Amino acid sequence: MSNLLLVLFVVALAGGLFLLSNRLRQQTGLPGGRVGYSDTVAAGESLLAPRYGLVGKPDYIVWENDRPIPVEVKPNRRSTEPYLSDVLQLTAYGLLVEETYGQVPPYGILRYAKTNFHIDFTPQLRGYLLYVMAQMRANLTAKDVARSHEHPARCAACGFRDICGQSLVG
Repeated sequence: MSNLLLVLFVVALAGGLFLLSNRLRQQTGLPGGRVGYSDTVAAGESLLAPRYGLVGKPDYIVWENDRPIPVEVKPNRRSTEPYLSDVLQLTAYGLLVEETYGQVPPYGILRYAKTNFHIDFTPQLRGYLLYVMAQMRANLTAKDVARSHEHPARCAACGFRDICGQSLVG
């Protein structure tokens, strides 16, 4: 009888742990599947895409139905719409995943504090990312680059504020 109680206890414990792990996965915004890469616990290796001149570390890569899905977590963001810069960062991770694993991810997940955004990796989004990257590279050799925002808080945190002729803060 005691063996039967022990077996029932182990089965109940396993079921409880399974339910807890599912709840935690839902809270993190990770899709179902095996987490094959994480940069959040220990320093994961950088992913490389030499033909694009990209190096980066997504927070997670989840393997869903044998497809790699990059996940980027922004725990302090509370916006109801994803920031374009975050979408482009996630798209860049999609390029890195493609180069590293030889598979184009169909989408990525952008996780804000309380919201998940499912970002489809469309040819248009990929093209826009490549355009922005080309613009950034062109700006590296430019004598002067126009400010690309209207946010004083962003300027206040910028390391170039003291030498910028377009600073929004004094």
